[in-house]
Amino acid sequence: MTKGDRLWLVMICLCVVVAALAETAAVLLFGELTDKALQKGSVSAFWGPAAQWLGTAVFGAIIGYVGNSAAVWVAERFVMRLRARIFGHVQDLPPHFFQHHRQGDLVERLTGDVEAIEQMVVSGVVQTVSAVFSTVFFFSAALILRWDLALATFVLAPLFWLAARQFATRIKTAARQERVADGAITSVVEESLGNIVLTQAYNRRRDEEERLRTEAHAWMRASVRGNRLSEMYEQLVEVMETVCVLAIIGLGVWEISQERMTLGQLLSFAAFLGYLFPPIRQLGQLGLLVTAATAGAERLLEILAAEPAVTDPPAAPPPPWGIRGVVDFDQVWFRYPGTTPGGNTGEAGHTPAPHALCDVSFTARPGELILITGPSGAGKSTVSKLLPRFYDPVAGHIRLDGVPLGTLPLEFLRERITLLPQETLVLHGTIRENIACGRPGATENEILQAARDAAAHDFINTLPDGYATHISPGTAQLSGGQLQRIAIARALLRDSPVLVLDEPTAGLDALSARQVITPLHRLMSGRTTLLITHDLHLAPEADRILVLDHGRLVESGRHEELLARGGTYAHLHGAGTTRQPTPPW
Repeated sequence: MTKGDRLWLVMICLCVVVAALAETAAVLLFGELTDKALQKGSVSAFWGPAAQWLGTAVFGAIIGYVGNSAAVWVAERFVMRLRARIFGHVQDLPPHFFQHHRQGDLVERLTGDVEAIEQMVVSGVVQTVSAVFSTVFFFSAALILRWDLALATFVLAPLFWLAARQFATRIKTAARQERVADGAITSVVEESLGNIVLTQAYNRRRDEEERLRTEAHAWMRASVRGNRLSEMYEQLVEVMETVCVLAIIGLGVWEISQERMTLGQLLSFAAFLGYLFPPIRQLGQLGLLVTAATAGAERLLEILAAEPAVTDPPAAPPPPWGIRGVVDFDQVWFRYPGTTPGGNTGEAGHTPAPHALCDVSFTARPGELILITGPSGAGKSTVSKLLPRFYDPVAGHIRLDGVPLGTLPLEFLRERITLLPQETLVLHGTIRENIACGRPGATENEILQAARDAAAHDFINTLPDGYATHISPGTAQLSGGQLQRIAIARALLRDSPVLVLDEPTAGLDALSARQVITPLHRLMSGRTTLLITHDLHLAPEADRILVLDHGRLVESGRHEELLARGGTYAHLHGAGTTRQPTPPW
């Protein structure tokens, strides 16, 4: 991730080295000023060293400003690129990954944990270079002044490293606990706000407050423990520094009394000690910083280690012909990742998980309406996940116009398939933006025509801001049927040859269902349509009905012939008509 910043890092490190040299020169000039001007009370001897000291300080300040400004820019750019890379990787992960990770925790990893990595990779490198060169320059200058006292001073330096090592493991543990607790707090807040209706309707306010309080206490304990350890380390090092400085000053006083050292040399030596110990302490603290940042790195590596369920075929060009939309499932078997294979025996302590689809074969052609139904858990929605290649089958083949899906570029494939999921998906933005995302670059007339075809134009115009009305997930401004018609307008604008509808009328009342059925007919017209539904009132219009049960295709045919067989479909149809004697359209 630092590939594009390496020259900048070299330049920043050079600035750091030059700034450290300027500080060293300034301290030496201070000693000269003391001996030649202050101790002798000579005004004439003051101006030369003073001018040199001021010039050195100004030069060091300019170099320091350039280096620090560049370091901030590189650090923020690194954070931006790292966050974009991880976010891009997350975009490619399969749906089950998000079912196993809390959304708030993922948000925390993409924010706080990424910044922790920056402290280790960019800021940590710059600070290490600064501390190392400052230590070398100050120690070298101290050697020039009095090599014996300098060696005595440096012998005490390993004490700082030993102190940092003693605290490192405990600080890492506390830092990881704090990062996990941060993610848990974000998750509780996100889940609670997203389910505010449930919270209020079921009087769960105290339960939600208790959940937040529990996670907050865990965060507070980890945070307080980490800060206590860091503060304990800081104070211990402060005492060690004081002991070292007092010891050296005591030796310096003895040297002056023996006339082996001047006051200027002692003050310069003491100044070098004042400059020397902070970078030595900083090196120890950098070890603690790396230790704490490692906790965030481990959490990010968990995300990066998650493999996408599908990948683009290498150097796969899109087919040179237009896609007609012939969908072919050929002996398709599928089981969701992470489940134990079904069979007679399973892993110890695990119940074997059945395949979601077992040897399923069918063909859907342009202009056909294929209705897929079956009991809950039969594998219907799995079909909607395999066709856009959220997953690949474990056996068998799925083809589009005779071409295996795995050989088509993902972007090309998904542009040819429109998925209308069971949950109406709404983006934060205006109604116009929500419709336009179906086909970026669509003209205003095309957006308006899609809204008209979806029977959404009239109610949109009644809104105070019309197409500029802002909506968001869970919005109460529009009804479920209105949101569904906006989603249909988005799908109409996309204008792809294959359409997958997953329970398009689920959760809608009879009136809302009536209002969306006409736009749905427009949407299905001329396309290869797979309609996945429990609602069988559209079944008489279907060219073919596929009945799934426990992942297997148990029946196939038209509405009348399946009813006449008296099998699974007839049972499902009877149960459905008993529940809803009056069709909504």
